[in-house]
Amino acid sequence: MSKLAIDGGKPVRDDFLFFHRSSVGKEEVNEIAESFASGWLTTGPKTAEFERRFADYLGASAVVGLNSCTAGLHLGLVVLGIEEGDEVITTPITFPSTANVIEHQRAKTVFVDVEPGTLLIDPKRLEEAITPRTRAAIPVHFAGHPCEMGRIMEIARGHGIHIVEDCAHAIEAKTDGRHCGTFGEVGAFSFYATKNITCGEGGAACVQSEELHDKLAVLRLHGLTKDAWKRYDKGGFAHYECVVPGFKYNMMDIQAAMLLHQLAKLEGFARRRREIVAMYDDAFGEMPEVRPLARRASVQHAHHIYPMLLELERLSCSRDEFLNAMQAENIGVAVHFRALHLHPYYREKYGFKLGDFPNAEHASDRLVSVPLYPSLADEDVKTVIEAVDKIVAHFKR
Repeated sequence: MSKLAIDGGKPVRDDFLFFHRSSVGKEEVNEIAESFASGWLTTGPKTAEFERRFADYLGASAVVGLNSCTAGLHLGLVVLGIEEGDEVITTPITFPSTANVIEHQRAKTVFVDVEPGTLLIDPKRLEEAITPRTRAAIPVHFAGHPCEMGRIMEIARGHGIHIVEDCAHAIEAKTDGRHCGTFGEVGAFSFYATKNITCGEGGAACVQSEELHDKLAVLRLHGLTKDAWKRYDKGGFAHYECVVPGFKYNMMDIQAAMLLHQLAKLEGFARRRREIVAMYDDAFGEMPEVRPLARRASVQHAHHIYPMLLELERLSCSRDEFLNAMQAENIGVAVHFRALHLHPYYREKYGFKLGDFPNAEHASDRLVSVPLYPSLADEDVKTVIEAVDKIVAHFKR
Protein backbone atom coordinates (compact mmCIF):
# COMPACT_ATOMS: atom_id res chain seq x y z
CA MET A 1 0.00 0.00 0.00
CA SER A 2 1.38 3.42 -0.97
CA LYS A 3 2.08 5.81 1.88
CA LEU A 4 -0.23 8.82 1.84
CA ALA A 5 1.35 12.15 0.91
CA ILE A 6 -0.13 13.67 4.07
CA ASP A 7 1.98 11.14 6.01
CA GLY A 8 5.15 11.89 4.04
CA GLY A 9 4.60 9.69 0.98
CA LYS A 10 4.89 10.74 -2.65
CA PRO A 11 1.79 12.53 -4.04
CA VAL A 12 0.01 11.02 -7.04
CA ARG A 13 1.12 14.06 -9.10
CA ASP A 14 3.94 16.58 -8.81
CA ASP A 15 1.95 19.73 -9.68
CA PHE A 16 -1.25 20.81 -7.98
CA LEU A 17 -4.46 20.15 -9.92
CA PHE A 18 -6.78 23.05 -9.24
CA PHE A 19 -10.38 22.25 -8.39
CA HIS A 20 -11.45 24.54 -11.22
CA ARG A 21 -10.02 26.43 -14.18
CA SER A 22 -12.09 28.60 -16.52
CA SER A 23 -11.88 27.88 -20.26
CA VAL A 24 -11.39 31.28 -21.89
CA GLY A 25 -9.86 31.75 -25.34
CA LYS A 26 -8.76 34.48 -27.70
CA GLU A 27 -12.32 35.00 -28.94
CA GLU A 28 -13.43 36.26 -25.54
CA VAL A 29 -10.31 38.40 -25.18
CA ASN A 30 -10.84 39.99 -28.61
CA GLU A 31 -14.51 40.71 -27.90
CA ILE A 32 -13.61 42.37 -24.61
CA ALA A 33 -10.95 44.41 -26.40
CA GLU A 34 -13.63 45.52 -28.87
CA SER A 35 -15.75 46.72 -25.95
CA PHE A 36 -12.84 48.69 -24.55
CA ALA A 37 -12.14 50.21 -27.97
CA SER A 38 -15.79 51.24 -28.34
CA GLY A 39 -15.59 53.24 -25.13
CA TRP A 40 -18.76 51.53 -23.86
CA LEU A 41 -18.16 49.25 -20.85
CA THR A 42 -21.40 49.10 -18.87
CA THR A 43 -24.85 47.78 -19.86
CA GLY A 44 -25.29 48.32 -23.59
CA PRO A 45 -25.51 46.61 -26.99
CA LYS A 46 -23.46 43.52 -26.11
CA THR A 47 -25.60 42.88 -23.04
CA ALA A 48 -28.72 43.18 -25.20
CA GLU A 49 -27.24 40.77 -27.75
CA PHE A 50 -26.37 38.22 -25.09
CA GLU A 51 -29.85 38.50 -23.59
CA ARG A 52 -31.39 37.69 -26.98
CA ARG A 53 -29.06 34.76 -27.64
CA PHE A 54 -29.46 33.26 -24.18
CA ALA A 55 -33.26 33.57 -24.36
CA ASP A 56 -33.16 31.73 -27.71
CA TYR A 57 -30.94 29.01 -26.22
CA LEU A 58 -33.26 28.49 -23.25
CA GLY A 59 -36.49 28.82 -25.17
CA ALA A 60 -37.48 31.60 -22.78
CA SER A 61 -39.63 34.62 -23.57
CA ALA A 62 -36.90 36.98 -22.42
CA VAL A 63 -33.70 37.24 -20.40
CA VAL A 64 -32.40 40.08 -18.24
CA GLY A 65 -28.59 40.24 -17.81
CA LEU A 66 -27.50 40.74 -14.19
CA ASN A 67 -24.37 40.84 -12.08
CA SER A 68 -25.08 37.52 -10.33
CA CYS A 69 -27.48 34.63 -9.93
CA THR A 70 -28.17 35.98 -6.45
CA ALA A 71 -29.51 39.14 -8.07
CA GLY A 72 -31.84 37.03 -10.21
CA LEU A 73 -33.17 35.14 -7.20
CA HIS A 74 -33.66 38.34 -5.24
CA LEU A 75 -35.37 40.22 -8.06
CA GLY A 76 -37.57 37.18 -8.67
CA LEU A 77 -38.92 37.43 -5.14
CA VAL A 78 -39.28 41.21 -5.44
CA VAL A 79 -41.30 41.17 -8.68
CA LEU A 80 -43.52 38.39 -7.34
CA GLY A 81 -44.37 40.50 -4.31
CA ILE A 82 -42.72 38.41 -1.59
CA GLU A 83 -42.57 40.51 1.57
CA GLU A 84 -42.28 40.47 5.35
CA GLY A 85 -44.23 37.67 6.97
CA ASP A 86 -44.46 35.51 3.86
CA GLU A 87 -43.00 32.00 3.83
CA VAL A 88 -40.70 30.72 1.08
CA ILE A 89 -39.74 27.05 0.87
CA THR A 90 -36.33 25.84 -0.27
CA THR A 91 -33.68 23.19 0.37
CA PRO A 92 -30.83 23.14 2.91
CA ILE A 93 -28.46 21.59 0.35
CA THR A 94 -27.55 24.79 -1.45
CA PHE A 95 -25.28 27.83 -1.34
CA PRO A 96 -26.31 30.45 1.27
CA SER A 97 -27.49 32.93 -1.38
CA THR A 98 -30.60 30.83 -2.09
CA ALA A 99 -31.95 31.41 1.39
CA ASN A 100 -30.27 34.77 1.98
CA VAL A 101 -32.50 36.42 -0.64
CA ILE A 102 -35.55 35.23 1.28
CA GLU A 103 -34.15 36.90 4.37
CA HIS A 104 -33.48 40.11 2.40
CA GLN A 105 -37.22 40.32 1.77
CA ARG A 106 -37.84 39.78 5.50
CA ALA A 107 -39.77 36.67 4.62
CA LYS A 108 -39.44 33.39 6.52
CA THR A 109 -37.10 30.73 5.17
CA VAL A 110 -38.71 27.29 5.34
CA PHE A 111 -36.38 24.36 4.66
CA VAL A 112 -37.57 20.92 3.64
CA ASP A 113 -35.47 17.77 3.35
CA VAL A 114 -33.95 16.42 0.16
CA GLU A 115 -34.22 13.11 -1.64
CA PRO A 116 -31.43 10.82 -0.35
CA GLY A 117 -30.16 9.81 -3.80
CA THR A 118 -30.17 13.02 -5.84
CA LEU A 119 -30.10 15.50 -2.92
CA LEU A 120 -32.77 17.51 -4.76
CA ILE A 121 -35.70 19.07 -2.94
CA ASP A 122 -38.32 16.42 -2.17
CA PRO A 123 -41.65 17.44 -3.81
CA LYS A 124 -43.68 15.47 -1.25
CA ARG A 125 -42.06 17.29 1.66
CA LEU A 126 -42.38 20.59 -0.21
CA GLU A 127 -46.15 20.13 -0.46
CA GLU A 128 -46.42 19.07 3.18
CA ALA A 129 -44.64 22.27 4.27
CA ILE A 130 -47.13 24.62 2.55
CA THR A 131 -49.19 26.75 4.94
CA PRO A 132 -51.62 29.65 4.39
CA ARG A 133 -48.58 31.97 4.63
CA THR A 134 -46.54 30.20 1.93
CA ARG A 135 -46.12 32.45 -1.09
CA ALA A 136 -43.26 30.84 -3.03
CA ALA A 137 -40.72 28.04 -3.33
CA ILE A 138 -37.17 28.00 -4.71
CA PRO A 139 -36.20 24.57 -6.06
CA VAL A 140 -32.44 24.20 -6.62
CA HIS A 141 -31.18 22.15 -9.58
CA PHE A 142 -28.28 20.86 -7.52
CA ALA A 143 -25.06 19.85 -9.33
CA GLY A 144 -26.89 20.33 -12.65
CA HIS A 145 -29.57 17.68 -12.08
CA PRO A 146 -33.10 19.02 -12.76
CA CYS A 147 -35.64 18.86 -9.96
CA GLU A 148 -38.97 17.17 -10.64
CA MET A 149 -40.40 20.33 -12.15
CA GLY A 150 -43.55 18.73 -13.52
CA ARG A 151 -44.60 17.66 -10.03
CA ILE A 152 -43.40 20.89 -8.42
CA MET A 153 -45.37 23.06 -10.86
CA GLU A 154 -48.45 20.89 -10.29
CA ILE A 155 -48.08 21.51 -6.55
CA ALA A 156 -47.53 25.24 -7.11
CA ARG A 157 -50.66 25.59 -9.24
CA GLY A 158 -52.72 23.57 -6.78
CA HIS A 159 -51.73 25.78 -3.85
CA GLY A 160 -51.38 29.10 -5.65
CA ILE A 161 -47.69 29.68 -4.89
CA HIS A 162 -44.92 31.16 -7.04
CA ILE A 163 -41.84 29.28 -8.25
CA VAL A 164 -38.39 30.86 -8.67
CA GLU A 165 -35.87 28.34 -10.02
CA ASP A 166 -32.28 28.39 -8.80
CA CYS A 167 -30.41 27.38 -11.96
CA ALA A 168 -26.91 28.36 -10.80
CA HIS A 169 -25.71 24.83 -11.67
CA ALA A 170 -28.08 24.12 -14.52
CA ILE A 171 -27.39 26.08 -17.69
CA GLU A 172 -27.62 23.03 -19.99
CA ALA A 173 -30.08 21.06 -17.85
CA LYS A 174 -33.41 19.91 -19.25
CA THR A 175 -36.37 17.90 -18.05
CA ASP A 176 -39.59 17.03 -19.87
CA GLY A 177 -38.02 18.50 -23.01
CA ARG A 178 -37.61 21.99 -21.51
CA HIS A 179 -34.67 23.89 -20.12
CA CYS A 180 -34.51 24.41 -16.39
CA GLY A 181 -35.46 27.98 -15.60
CA THR A 182 -38.43 28.01 -17.99
CA PHE A 183 -40.91 26.27 -15.67
CA GLY A 184 -41.26 28.83 -12.89
CA GLU A 185 -42.10 32.50 -13.32
CA VAL A 186 -38.40 33.37 -12.93
CA GLY A 187 -35.26 31.27 -13.47
CA ALA A 188 -31.93 32.57 -12.16
CA PHE A 189 -28.59 31.58 -13.73
CA SER A 190 -24.97 32.08 -12.69
CA PHE A 191 -21.91 32.94 -14.77
CA TYR A 192 -19.51 32.98 -11.82
CA ALA A 193 -15.89 31.95 -12.40
CA THR A 194 -16.54 28.27 -11.66
CA LYS A 195 -19.73 27.88 -13.68
CA ASN A 196 -20.20 26.02 -16.98
CA ILE A 197 -19.92 29.32 -18.85
CA THR A 198 -18.41 32.34 -17.17
CA CYS A 199 -17.66 36.02 -17.28
CA GLY A 200 -15.97 36.02 -13.87
CA GLU A 201 -18.98 37.45 -12.08
CA GLY A 202 -22.41 37.63 -13.67
CA GLY A 203 -25.88 36.19 -13.91
CA ALA A 204 -29.22 36.36 -15.67
CA ALA A 205 -32.91 35.90 -15.02
CA CYS A 206 -35.20 34.37 -17.61
CA VAL A 207 -38.93 35.04 -17.56
CA GLN A 208 -41.99 33.93 -19.48
CA SER A 209 -43.89 37.20 -19.58
CA GLU A 210 -43.26 40.70 -20.92
CA GLU A 211 -44.60 42.21 -17.71
CA LEU A 212 -42.03 40.43 -15.53
CA HIS A 213 -39.25 41.28 -17.98
CA ASP A 214 -40.08 44.99 -17.83
CA LYS A 215 -40.21 44.97 -14.04
CA LEU A 216 -36.89 43.15 -13.76
CA ALA A 217 -35.22 45.45 -16.28
CA VAL A 218 -36.22 48.52 -14.25
CA LEU A 219 -35.36 47.01 -10.86
CA ARG A 220 -31.88 45.87 -11.92
CA LEU A 221 -30.70 49.49 -12.36
CA HIS A 222 -31.91 51.67 -9.49
CA GLY A 223 -35.54 51.59 -10.61
CA LEU A 224 -34.82 53.92 -13.53
CA THR A 225 -36.97 54.04 -16.64
CA LYS A 226 -33.93 54.57 -18.93
CA ASP A 227 -30.51 52.98 -18.57
CA ALA A 228 -27.33 54.84 -19.54
CA TRP A 229 -27.08 53.31 -23.02
CA LYS A 230 -30.60 54.46 -23.89
CA ARG A 231 -30.02 57.93 -22.42
CA TYR A 232 -26.76 58.68 -24.18
CA ASP A 233 -26.88 56.87 -27.53
CA LYS A 234 -27.30 58.76 -30.80
CA GLY A 235 -31.04 58.30 -30.72
CA GLY A 236 -31.37 61.44 -28.67
CA PHE A 237 -31.18 62.44 -25.05
CA ALA A 238 -33.84 61.11 -22.70
CA HIS A 239 -34.39 61.96 -19.04
CA TYR A 240 -34.65 59.05 -16.61
CA GLU A 241 -37.25 58.78 -13.90
CA CYS A 242 -37.00 56.70 -10.74
CA VAL A 243 -40.26 54.79 -10.58
CA VAL A 244 -39.32 52.32 -7.83
CA PRO A 245 -36.39 52.03 -5.38
CA GLY A 246 -34.38 49.50 -7.37
CA PHE A 247 -30.97 47.87 -7.09
CA LYS A 248 -27.51 47.97 -8.71
CA TYR A 249 -27.72 44.53 -10.32
CA ASN A 250 -27.01 45.22 -14.00
CA MET A 251 -24.66 43.25 -16.29
CA MET A 252 -21.81 45.11 -18.02
CA ASP A 253 -20.98 44.85 -21.72
CA ILE A 254 -17.47 43.63 -20.91
CA GLN A 255 -19.12 40.68 -19.13
CA ALA A 256 -21.54 40.09 -21.99
CA ALA A 257 -18.60 40.21 -24.43
CA MET A 258 -17.16 37.10 -22.78
CA LEU A 259 -20.50 35.36 -22.57
CA LEU A 260 -21.28 35.71 -26.27
CA HIS A 261 -18.36 33.37 -27.03
CA GLN A 262 -18.75 31.21 -23.94
CA LEU A 263 -22.34 30.49 -25.01
CA ALA A 264 -21.14 29.50 -28.49
CA LYS A 265 -18.71 27.01 -26.88
CA LEU A 266 -21.23 25.56 -24.44
CA GLU A 267 -22.02 22.36 -26.32
CA GLY A 268 -18.31 21.53 -26.69
CA PHE A 269 -17.80 22.19 -22.98
CA ALA A 270 -20.78 19.98 -22.15
CA ARG A 271 -19.49 17.13 -24.32
CA ARG A 272 -16.14 17.13 -22.52
CA ARG A 273 -17.85 17.25 -19.12
CA ARG A 274 -19.84 14.15 -20.04
CA GLU A 275 -16.66 12.33 -21.04
CA ILE A 276 -15.04 13.13 -17.70
CA VAL A 277 -18.16 12.12 -15.79
CA ALA A 278 -18.16 8.77 -17.60
CA MET A 279 -14.55 8.17 -16.51
CA TYR A 280 -15.41 8.97 -12.90
CA ASP A 281 -18.55 6.82 -13.00
CA ASP A 282 -16.61 3.83 -14.30
CA ALA A 283 -13.97 4.16 -11.59
CA PHE A 284 -16.07 5.09 -8.58
CA GLY A 285 -18.80 2.61 -9.44
CA GLU A 286 -16.28 -0.09 -8.46
CA MET A 287 -15.51 1.51 -5.07
CA PRO A 288 -18.14 0.74 -2.42
CA GLU A 289 -16.53 3.33 -0.14
CA VAL A 290 -17.66 6.23 -2.37
CA ARG A 291 -21.07 6.80 -3.93
CA PRO A 292 -21.78 9.19 -6.81
CA LEU A 293 -25.17 10.90 -6.62
CA ALA A 294 -28.16 9.26 -8.27
CA ARG A 295 -29.31 10.58 -11.65
CA ARG A 296 -32.67 10.14 -13.28
CA ALA A 297 -32.20 8.72 -16.77
CA SER A 298 -35.01 10.86 -18.21
CA VAL A 299 -33.26 14.22 -17.67
CA GLN A 300 -30.44 16.12 -19.35
CA HIS A 301 -27.87 16.73 -16.63
CA ALA A 302 -25.65 19.83 -16.79
CA HIS A 303 -22.80 18.14 -14.85
CA HIS A 304 -21.71 21.38 -13.22
CA ILE A 305 -19.91 19.55 -10.40
CA TYR A 306 -19.16 15.94 -9.53
CA PRO A 307 -20.17 15.44 -5.89
CA MET A 308 -19.94 12.04 -4.29
CA LEU A 309 -20.80 10.71 -0.86
CA LEU A 310 -18.19 9.00 1.26
CA GLU A 311 -19.51 5.84 2.87
CA LEU A 312 -17.92 6.71 6.22
CA GLU A 313 -19.14 3.48 7.79
CA ARG A 314 -16.63 1.73 5.50
CA LEU A 315 -13.78 4.17 6.23
CA SER A 316 -11.73 5.01 9.32
CA CYS A 317 -11.52 8.73 8.47
CA SER A 318 -13.86 11.70 8.53
CA ARG A 319 -14.86 13.62 5.43
CA ASP A 320 -12.48 16.47 6.38
CA GLU A 321 -9.58 14.06 6.86
CA PHE A 322 -10.34 12.71 3.39
CA LEU A 323 -10.31 16.26 1.96
CA ASN A 324 -6.97 17.04 3.57
CA ALA A 325 -5.50 13.80 2.25
CA MET A 326 -6.68 14.67 -1.29
CA GLN A 327 -5.13 18.14 -1.08
CA ALA A 328 -1.84 16.57 0.04
CA GLU A 329 -1.95 14.34 -3.05
CA ASN A 330 -2.04 17.60 -5.07
CA ILE A 331 -5.71 17.26 -6.02
CA GLY A 332 -8.01 20.23 -5.44
CA VAL A 333 -11.35 19.36 -3.86
CA ALA A 334 -14.44 21.15 -2.56
CA VAL A 335 -17.62 20.57 -0.55
CA HIS A 336 -21.06 21.18 -2.11
CA PHE A 337 -22.64 21.76 0.40
CA ARG A 338 -22.74 21.80 4.18
CA ALA A 339 -26.40 21.78 5.21
CA LEU A 340 -27.49 25.41 5.39
CA HIS A 341 -29.90 25.01 8.32
CA LEU A 342 -26.90 24.24 10.58
CA HIS A 343 -24.97 27.39 9.63
CA PRO A 344 -24.92 29.86 12.56
CA TYR A 345 -27.37 32.45 11.20
CA TYR A 346 -30.12 29.99 10.30
CA ARG A 347 -29.53 27.75 13.31
CA GLU A 348 -29.71 30.65 15.73
CA LYS A 349 -32.61 32.52 14.11
CA TYR A 350 -34.89 29.54 13.55
CA GLY A 351 -33.68 27.11 16.21
CA PHE A 352 -32.74 24.39 13.74
CA LYS A 353 -30.95 21.39 15.21
CA LEU A 354 -29.47 18.06 14.24
CA GLY A 355 -32.22 15.68 13.24
CA ASP A 356 -34.47 18.26 11.58
CA PHE A 357 -33.53 17.24 8.02
CA PRO A 358 -31.84 13.81 8.24
CA ASN A 359 -31.12 13.30 4.52
CA ALA A 360 -29.47 16.71 4.17
CA GLU A 361 -27.45 16.20 7.35
CA HIS A 362 -26.28 12.73 6.32
CA ALA A 363 -25.02 14.16 3.03
CA SER A 364 -23.57 17.28 4.64
CA ASP A 365 -20.98 15.24 6.55
CA ARG A 366 -20.05 13.04 3.57
CA LEU A 367 -20.04 15.18 0.41
CA VAL A 368 -16.81 15.63 -1.56
CA SER A 369 -16.56 17.26 -5.01
CA VAL A 370 -13.66 16.41 -7.33
CA PRO A 371 -12.43 18.46 -10.32
CA LEU A 372 -14.73 18.66 -13.34
CA TYR A 373 -14.04 21.17 -16.11
CA PRO A 374 -13.43 21.00 -19.88
CA SER A 375 -9.68 21.61 -19.88
CA LEU A 376 -8.99 18.54 -17.71
CA ALA A 377 -6.90 16.05 -19.66
CA ASP A 378 -7.58 12.34 -19.37
CA GLU A 379 -4.32 12.02 -17.43
CA ASP A 380 -5.57 14.63 -14.94
CA VAL A 381 -8.77 12.66 -14.43
CA LYS A 382 -6.76 9.49 -13.91
CA THR A 383 -4.72 11.15 -11.15
CA VAL A 384 -7.94 12.20 -9.39
CA ILE A 385 -9.15 8.60 -9.52
CA GLU A 386 -5.73 7.35 -8.38
CA ALA A 387 -5.79 9.69 -5.39
CA VAL A 388 -9.28 8.61 -4.33
CA ASP A 389 -8.32 4.94 -4.72
CA LYS A 390 -5.10 5.45 -2.73
CA ILE A 391 -6.86 7.22 0.15
CA VAL A 392 -9.76 4.76 0.23
CA ALA A 393 -7.32 1.84 0.34
CA HIS A 394 -5.49 3.45 3.28
CA PHE A 395 -8.62 4.18 5.34
CA LYS A 396 -10.69 1.13 4.36
CA ARG A 397 -12.09 -0.62 7.42
